[in-house]
Amino acid sequence: MLLLSRLDTDNLRSGTDPQVRCYRSQFADRMEMLAPAEQVSRYLDRHECWFQSCATPMQVHALDPQSYALTLGRFGNFGFDVEPTIALRLLPQEERVYRIETLPLPANGSELQDLYDVDFKARMELKPWHQLDPDTTQDATAVSWDLDLSVWIRLPRVITMLPEQLVQSSGDHLLKQIVRQISRRLTWKVQEDFHASHGLNCPPRKRAAF
Repeated sequence: MLLLSRLDTDNLRSGTDPQVRCYRSQFADRMEMLAPAEQVSRYLDRHECWFQSCATPMQVHALDPQSYALTLGRFGNFGFDVEPTIALRLLPQEERVYRIETLPLPANGSELQDLYDVDFKARMELKPWHQLDPDTTQDATAVSWDLDLSVWIRLPRVITMLPEQLVQSSGDHLLKQIVRQISRRLTWKVQEDFHASHGLNCPPRKRAAF
């Protein structure tokens, strides 16, 4: 793993440092809950009961009643590894729409933390399943959600000497894989936990939509 010295990250997003790259990924998914929207909403409102367990194997700890710090795991490209940690706030619902936003992460003295910045925006909406499938007779809820993620990383100089298109495309591809892996796993675990905690059979997993 390449190690870099501790650097100021105040201008990661707006600076002109040629070693900084921005990678972006979007993800959309939908899960079926075999219960009325009111019941699903009550479950999601009590995120302190499910968020930390459903986010495993990511390391999670609560920052306050609405916020959590997540360590996503170690990821790398071209021999440069980071173990990103992000802070997220789960906002209270507004008419069955839930949002998650990024918080400034408390400093922990890690040099790797100074090499990246993350902008995480997620939206989740609950709708009766019959609005999507008028022919259904099942009393179910569709939970649709999307994620828009941007990551700024200060790369080692040796990597930025590679062709620009290669550096950008490989980083975008890696980020998409990370987002897909984490998002699908979290979606499935929430779906399974909800049905198990309510004594319901869980619907089969479905392919995510991008």
